[in-house]
Amino acid sequence: MRQLVLLSGKGGTGKTSVTAAIAHLASAEASVVIADADVDGANLELVLDPRLVESHPFMGGQVAVIDPLRCSQCGVCEEVCRFSAVVSTTDEYRIDPSACEGCAACLYRCPDQAIQMAERQAGLWFRSETRFGPLLHARLFAGAENTGKLVTEIREQSRRVCLVIDHDLVIVDGPPGIGCPSIAASTGVDLALLVTEPTASGIHDLRRALAMLEYFRVPALVLINKADINPRQARAIAAFCQERAVDLVGEIPYDTAVTGAIVHGQPVTLDDPEGAVSAALHAVWEKVRDRLSSGVSADIYR
Repeated sequence: MRQLVLLSGKGGTGKTSVTAAIAHLASAEASVVIADADVDGANLELVLDPRLVESHPFMGGQVAVIDPLRCSQCGVCEEVCRFSAVVSTTDEYRIDPSACEGCAACLYRCPDQAIQMAERQAGLWFRSETRFGPLLHARLFAGAENTGKLVTEIREQSRRVCLVIDHDLVIVDGPPGIGCPSIAASTGVDLALLVTEPTASGIHDLRRALAMLEYFRVPALVLINKADINPRQARAIAAFCQERAVDLVGEIPYDTAVTGAIVHGQPVTLDDPEGAVSAALHAVWEKVRDRLSSGVSADIYR
């Protein structure tokens, strides 16, 4: 089993469209499991047309709960809560779950031991089937936290599916940026494909993403999406990759065919197989496949 993660230093680079295309191309040659680890903005399912198989609650963090039978309405909990999560009325005290941060200050200060901490449901994770293989994906509830924990859950479930059914490759659509979710999506994978764009912020965030991957000893490849919208910046990214000895595996042209594919709910390589974008993505997949097959691992950083 090999694991490939697609990342971007910033949002809006076209990472998910590239992930869908790679999943389509890879599935023609190997058995694939797909994981949408961008749980704050999961939308890979929009172009994979999944059929839901399983749905499971995701428990993230805790929330305080007041037992009205033990509460003497002394008001200590309301005094110590810094988040205004304790709501008092003439006949009871209760916790507003949307305001509670789970710090447990009220629990430790309650003289009546009337407060307990309960598990909080922060979202859902799903297993679905697609034309290209099983899809593990999730939805984080609005305002919920523990994104990194949910990403870890999605990756663990994809690994289990891969081992049980003996699949060859896990393709992870990772979150943008370099925070906890991106780290959770990247650690332990065999290879990362960084999707960037030819803008000032694109090259800036590419530097940060590469630094993160190097720290966690994950080998990386770079792909410039919409490369022809700013050739000067594209050349700057290519020069940067050469300077850092990071392989630039492709430059994808801007094409409205990608938007059309999203509207049709399909990867662009399936919706417009003869187009310029599809041809470029085929070449990218061949290079990524060869790197995965070569067995290059995190040992290159040691």
